[in-house]
Amino acid sequence: MLTTQPARPRAVLVGVQLPGVSDTEHAADLAELERLVKTLGYDTIGTVSQRRDSVASGTVLGTGKLKELAELTGGSGVISSGAADRTSKARERWESEDEPMPPPAEDVPEDEGGPRRASVVVVDHELSPSQLRNLEKATGAQVLDRTGVIVDIFHRHARSHEARMQVEIARLNYLAPRLRESTGGRERQQGRGAGDSAVELDRRKIRDRLAELKEGLAAIQKDQDQRRHARRDQLRVALVGYTNAGKSSLMRALTGSEVLVADQLFATLDTTVRAMQPESRPRVLVSDTVGFIQKLPHDLVASFRSTLDEALEASLLLYVVDASDPTWPQQLQVTRSVLEEIGAQVVPSELLFNKVDRLDAPAREALQSQHPDAMLLSAHRPEDVVRLRERILAAFEASMIEADLLIPYAQQSQVAEVYAHTRVLTEDFDEAGRRLRVRGMPADIARITQALGVS
Repeated sequence: MLTTQPARPRAVLVGVQLPGVSDTEHAADLAELERLVKTLGYDTIGTVSQRRDSVASGTVLGTGKLKELAELTGGSGVISSGAADRTSKARERWESEDEPMPPPAEDVPEDEGGPRRASVVVVDHELSPSQLRNLEKATGAQVLDRTGVIVDIFHRHARSHEARMQVEIARLNYLAPRLRESTGGRERQQGRGAGDSAVELDRRKIRDRLAELKEGLAAIQKDQDQRRHARRDQLRVALVGYTNAGKSSLMRALTGSEVLVADQLFATLDTTVRAMQPESRPRVLVSDTVGFIQKLPHDLVASFRSTLDEALEASLLLYVVDASDPTWPQQLQVTRSVLEEIGAQVVPSELLFNKVDRLDAPAREALQSQHPDAMLLSAHRPEDVVRLRERILAAFEASMIEADLLIPYAQQSQVAEVYAHTRVLTEDFDEAGRRLRVRGMPADIARITQALGVS
C-alpha cells in the first residue's frame, strides 16, 4: 500500500535591493535565505524582489509588488483599514513556552488546477511590528523576517542546556517588541492603579524570564570559564567559519570524535573540545564553534559570546571556507568581521579551503594562485587530514624552544607535567636527579621551571 508524504509548507521569499548592493550580492542573499527557509522545513515556490531606495516603511514593498506577492499567497494585496488584528503571533509563540515557531498545519486553500499558493512569507530584512502586521493583512499568510528564521533554527538545533538558554534569551529579545494586543483590546486588571494591559503583563513576564535565564547562564559560563582556565596552558586550535563550511567534518577527522555532521545550516551550536589524534607532545586540543552567517542577529552573537570565547582564547584559528560555494569571499569576510567584533583578529590563524574535491583542476589552481599561503583540502580525504595535522604541528613548532631541565628525585611528581606539556628529546640520570632535554612552548617551559624552583 502506497503512502504519501505530507506536503511541506510553502514559502515566498521577499527581498529589496537597496542602492550599493549589486545584483550578484542580492541574488546571493536571497539564495542564502532560501537555504535558511529549507532548513526550517519550507519549500520555496517563488521570490518577489524589488529595487528601491529604501525599504517601504509600511509594507517593505511598493503597491504593485505587494499585489504580486498577494497573488502567491491568496491575499487581497491591500491593508484593510480599521480591521481588527488577529491574535499576535509573537504572543502565541511566547505563550507556547518553549515550542519553536511551528510551520502552518496546512497551506492556503487553492482551486484544483490553480496556482500553488504559499502559507508563509519570509522577508530578507528585519521587520518592525507594524511592517509585519501590515504584510500579514495584505497577504493573509504568516510572515517571518530573516532574524526570526535564524532565531527559530537556533531554537530547533540547540541541544545542550547552555545552548537552549542562550537561544531562548535571543528569542525572547526578538519577540518582546513584537507583542501586540489581541482582538478587542483585551485587558487584564491586575496590580495597582488602572491595571496593566495584557501586552504589558506579557512583557513583564518576558523581562522576569530573561533575568532568570541570564542568571542561570552566568553560572554555567562561570563553570566554563574555569574549565577554559584549566586548559589555558595547553595548545588549542579553534575551527571557525561560515555555517555549513565543513567545520564539524574536519573536527571529526582531526580528533576521531563523534560530533554531529549534517548538510544543513547551524547544525552545530554547542562547542566541542577534543584532543587531536593521534596525540602529539605537547597535546593539541581542537574546538568546534558555532557557524557564522550574514546579518547574524546581534542578540545571538551576544548570547553565544562564551562559545566565541573559544576562538578568542585559542592558540591558533583555522578559518574554514567552503571553496565550492561561489559566495565564499563574502562568507570569509563575514567570519572575519564577527571575530574582529570580539577581538579575536589578533589570534594567529591559517586559511583552509575545504570541499575542494568538488572543484575541477583549473578552479583549484586558480584558488591556490589567489591564496598561495592557504591550504586546499577535503575533510573526506585522509591524506588531506594528515597534511592538515602536520601543518598545525608545524605552526606550533615554529614557536617552540629547547631547554634542559633537572628534576631532583624529591620532585619526581613533576615528570608527568613535563611529559604532558613538552616533548622529551633525551633523558639521563645522575646523582642530582633526572636530566631532560625538552622542546615546548616558552610559557610551558617557564611554568615548569618555576615549579621546580629554578630561577
